[in-house]
Amino acid sequence: MNTNIQARDFSLTDALNVHIRDRINFQFASCSDRIQCISIRLSDVNGSSGGDKYCKVTVTLPGLEEIVVEEVQADLYVAISRAMDRASRTLHRRLERMRDSKKYGPKLRY
Repeated sequence: MNTNIQARDFSLTDALNVHIRDRINFQFASCSDRIQCISIRLSDVNGSSGGDKYCKVTVTLPGLEEIVVEEVQADLYVAISRAMDRASRTLHRRLERMRDSKKYGPKLRY
């Protein structure tokens, strides 16, 4: 699984980098072999004047549509955690649906 982290208009601190990598390991460890790439984009919505922080998480799976989650919060750590959590839940739901469709076959409608 490749990881790409980019911060726009501010520097990516070591603490922030560690937080992101910890969240990736915690949220996606069980299905890391299925993930081609996780991309995280961070920015300050209001620029240098402070305010809301933006986090975009993109999970790329081979042969499937990308999972894209965006989160805006006053605290960047909260935005990262919530975006990762939502992306993880979406990924697990998608993989579960794929397993179910392979297990039971297509649903017939009458």
